[in-house]
Amino acid sequence: MKKRVRHVVTEIERVRSFVHAFAKGDIEAAGRLFNASHDSLAADYEVTVPELDVAVDVARHNGAYGARMTGGGFGGSIIALVDKGRSQEVAQAIADEFEKQGFHAPRALAAVAAPSASREA
Repeated sequence: MKKRVRHVVTEIERVRSFVHAFAKGDIEAAGRLFNASHDSLAADYEVTVPELDVAVDVARHNGAYGARMTGGGFGGSIIALVDKGRSQEVAQAIADEFEKQGFHAPRALAAVAAPSASREA
């Protein structure tokens, strides 16, 4: 139980730090925070599964600044911070490793960072 509490407490600070790093355009710091988040989700919160861990590791080894699981635990998805134009390459590397491991083929979606929603007067 203490490990899970540690994850929650440290994740709150990671989110704050990520928002600050991303706003400054410090993608390397943002990536390190993504990595720390996933590592804590795996070790402390214990909600990752082998497929997510493999996808994160492959993304990291193929140029992602950082990668972490997102969405529902015990399954779900990953998000990886990669340079523009590299998402298909990283997605293919993940798909290739999934095939080697005998996992179901993953589905990849590219997303582009954009400003948050706001209300206009």
